Amino acid sequence: MAVGGGISAGNGKQYEGRVTPFVVVACLVAATGGLIFGYDIGISGGVTSMDEFLQKFFPTVYAKQKNATGHESQYCKFENHMLTLFTSSLYLAALIASFFASATTRKFGRKISMTIGGVVFLIGAILNGAAMNVAMLIIGRILLGVGIGYANQSVPVYLSEMAPPKLRGALNIGFQMATTIGIFAANLVNYGTAQMKENGWRVSLALAAAPALIMTIGAIFLPDTPNSLIERGLKDQAKEMLQKIRGTPNVHDEFSDLVDASAVSQQVRHPWKTILEPKYRPQLIITCLIPLFQQLTGINVIMFYAPVLFKTLGFEDDASLMSAVVTGLVNVFATVVSILVVDRFGRRVLFLEGGIQMLACQIGVGVLIASVFGVSGNGTFSKGLGNLALALICIYVAAFAWSWGPLGWLVPSEIHPMEIRSAGQSINVSVNMFFTFVIGQLFLSMLCHMKFGLFFFFGGWVLLMTAFVYFFVPETRNVPIEEMNRVWKAHWFWGKYIPDDAVGLSHKSSDHDA
Repeated sequence: MAVGGGISAGNGKQYEGRVTPFVVVACLVAATGGLIFGYDIGISGGVTSMDEFLQKFFPTVYAKQKNATGHESQYCKFENHMLTLFTSSLYLAALIASFFASATTRKFGRKISMTIGGVVFLIGAILNGAAMNVAMLIIGRILLGVGIGYANQSVPVYLSEMAPPKLRGALNIGFQMATTIGIFAANLVNYGTAQMKENGWRVSLALAAAPALIMTIGAIFLPDTPNSLIERGLKDQAKEMLQKIRGTPNVHDEFSDLVDASAVSQQVRHPWKTILEPKYRPQLIITCLIPLFQQLTGINVIMFYAPVLFKTLGFEDDASLMSAVVTGLVNVFATVVSILVVDRFGRRVLFLEGGIQMLACQIGVGVLIASVFGVSGNGTFSKGLGNLALALICIYVAAFAWSWGPLGWLVPSEIHPMEIRSAGQSINVSVNMFFTFVIGQLFLSMLCHMKFGLFFFFGGWVLLMTAFVYFFVPETRNVPIEEMNRVWKAHWFWGKYIPDDAVGLSHKSSDHDA
């Protein structure tokens, strides 16, 4: 795909260049880093609903499930903290790894971090597939977490830096697209391996090596970003790379802006201390709150535990796995919608519409479950009500997949100036992983104790985050990353934090104000 003309800079300047096949291919290859994240999210819930896996590693859960007399609460069928630790330990490891990934990304470049992430994830997948006890299983999960921490820290930054402003949203969402494909592939694998008489869970876990290989091999052949090359003092290579990805030798303006931004960046010796300064307050707050809110949509409750949740709601084994496949497919197609419209309508429209749609579905699912199971947790869905619950969950997943799913990674990755970019993205990943861990660890207990009210709990958070976006998240569509201070300065609330010279520095070659 090649688009002629200038690269739009939104409210700022126009850079020369076009969208070249080279940059599209590079971004698509980098985006495969999302496959490992997605595959893991999708595989966990299916494996933890397989009888053979539960018998081997979590016999108390298996016994509780099989010995149910019909009088026990459906809500508490799978409550077990070791079982949830299997799922959520990965995200704690990813949180810690993201801080090391920040230093690696800044010092050695984005592609090195991606390669490390792929290799470590591959080792974890092999360990999980060969696991003989819970300890081996958890160690494998921790290695998977380290791989995801490195990939999620480096891939969104890579995509934001390589993509021209005009298509930054669509190309960056390639990461979320790969994540949804990974989830869908994992759901299909689980459905297939559940039919195996033995070791189906081993096949499911070991096949995580496939997306790890794709990412690792892809990362080895990727070029590094001009921003990263400049940051490491390789200016000649950076200029050549910028000419290649923009499809024109006339990159003087954009290259000068990158060099100026890098010069500011080099003066910052302690990015973790620098990001706490008042002038970076907008970026810091949004980078903390967006990943927090993304997890409090409740989406990972659906994606981690879809088969377990559908089993809890009375679906049979095969039906629960197939329902997870359906939601995974909806996730993929809705992410395509986001890719098509994010650079046309902007980030705010998708955030707001998605929030309203998710809220309506969560209220609907909560009311439906309350009407069938009540507070006692006794009851079963009729076929019609079961299909209605599945439909509401699919509409909810679609809303997330074209709003908070991709934008939760895109927006934090595109708002930081170079001097705090690696630190900012690490905060984004670590906050995301911390609350993924917390919700993953607590979900089955929350379902047991809060019952249908759990869906209203997440619905309340969706209402709050939608209001936050409306008042506090500015539109970043088509704005070059190095010119983002102009957006903050113009905002009714954040403007007071941005000094005039910060805007002047990033726009010294602009002729006009926004």
